[in-house]
Amino acid sequence: MQKVFARPATLLETGFHFCPGCHHGIVHRLLCEMLERYNLQEKAVGVPGVGCGVFLYDYIAIDVCEAPHGRATAVATGIKRVQPDHFVFTYQGDGDLGAIGTAEVIHAANRGENFTVIFVNNSVYGMTGGQMAPTTLLGQYTTTSPAGRDSRNDGYPLHLAEMLAPLEGVAFAARVSLHTPAHVKKARRALQRAFETQLEKRGFSFMEFVSACPTNWHLTTLQSVEHIEQKMLSVFPLGIYKNTAAATVRKEGEPADALL
Repeated sequence: MQKVFARPATLLETGFHFCPGCHHGIVHRLLCEMLERYNLQEKAVGVPGVGCGVFLYDYIAIDVCEAPHGRATAVATGIKRVQPDHFVFTYQGDGDLGAIGTAEVIHAANRGENFTVIFVNNSVYGMTGGQMAPTTLLGQYTTTSPAGRDSRNDGYPLHLAEMLAPLEGVAFAARVSLHTPAHVKKARRALQRAFETQLEKRGFSFMEFVSACPTNWHLTTLQSVEHIEQKMLSVFPLGIYKNTAAATVRKEGEPADALL
């Protein structure tokens, strides 16, 4: 019998601190697969922001430099400029990147910094108690929107992939999901393109992962998968929004997932 899958060696065997049903572990595995695919273990530097993914160093056997809340892209800029031969990526949630870190990611993208942003979007502040995030859906209940997010007071969900893609410094921008095996396969292909973007020195690459947070959504694991399929994907359409290597900029009216 042929073995067709094994744990990536870069993915450390350790206790799992994430909540049951959380998709951070899948993102970690995909990252390790790509690091090993391109033999980057000795030249990779991960820069996690403050949030559920802050303990990146506990799971992936590479160099990790933690950043203050929201400043991961600023820290990554410094690391990449000092060590341009290293593969640098940030690992950030929607509260870290979409709120306090918005200015940093916009300007890093606009400058065309040659590193990769890994953005885990679960539409809520996961680590700090389930508060409303910039990506929280309209009507979604959180600890700071107990009656549901209301656009009159709270604005609308922030679409980071769509917002960053038009910037000239952005070479690759995509949004994927992790709620089914088929979507994980698509996510792996998109992440490979993001890695290649940096390796080919084409500029800023952005990978958004739509992810589950059963604990703060107050749903079971199965209900969380259904929530992504039935509610999140209509607000956050999947697909490649920009890829300068293939000139695959999404045309007006074209579904984003047509490019994935």
